[in-house]
Amino acid sequence: MPTDPKVLARELMAAYTNRQEIAVPPSAREEGLDIATAYAVDSELARLRRAAGRTTVGRKVGFANKAMWRVLKLETLVWSHMYDDTVQYSQGGVATLEVARMYSPKIEPEIVFKLKRPLNGEAEPAAVLDAVEWLAVGFEIIDCVFPDWKFQPADFVAAFGLHAALVVGEPRTVTAAMIPALVDELPRFKLRLMKNGELVEEGSGKNSLRSPALCLAELAAAIARQPGAEPLGTGELVSSGTLTASHAIAPGDTWRAEVEGIDLPALDLQVSM
Repeated sequence: MPTDPKVLARELMAAYTNRQEIAVPPSAREEGLDIATAYAVDSELARLRRAAGRTTVGRKVGFANKAMWRVLKLETLVWSHMYDDTVQYSQGGVATLEVARMYSPKIEPEIVFKLKRPLNGEAEPAAVLDAVEWLAVGFEIIDCVFPDWKFQPADFVAAFGLHAALVVGEPRTVTAAMIPALVDELPRFKLRLMKNGELVEEGSGKNSLRSPALCLAELAAAIARQPGAEPLGTGELVSSGTLTASHAIAPGDTWRAEVEGIDLPALDLQVSM
């Protein structure tokens, strides 16, 4: 029997709600799971969450690295929805995140965009940025109910894209005059990820498909090619792919992302129960 998206959506929702491991990822089961069915699961999860009173507010990106596409036999990046109760905004670049509801959370520093209009096939960074209202440093918090964090891209998509939370730093409004500089800065800027005051890893804008602006363009194109997918719309947030490896987080941690080479405020996050 083929995988039923409605049945799988309820199984995954229950696992995350109850903090329970799913011993065998859907892709490893006899019936298997392909990307098209995984997006049907994501759509069903969005329907269930909307029926419960939640609102979709944007998309998060996964596998924003073309080297990974070759290994995983992907043609493009993948994505899933984010929700009004999974996105929070910092105050003055400082935020606190509770992780008691999460199973095995990790942190990823990313660039977050907010769209002021839909993207209509723009591919060049300048044209893409013309559709952006603001950008900010953010922390994408991912969570995995599969053993040892082992899964295939289809499992990733179906399991909320592993999206548990997005913490957004202080935004910087994008004006027409700024766009030429941003086109140059976004691939080049450096990011330092700190934990409890010590350097954990350094990343760069180029780690997100050579530029977060190019990642945004690829996301819009990938969504447009996916049958039945809701196109990126005005006001949506996009978390555009991690700039470092992901790192486990725990209550009591203090994380900081700071950048150089682009004018964006740092973001500090205190992790609590």
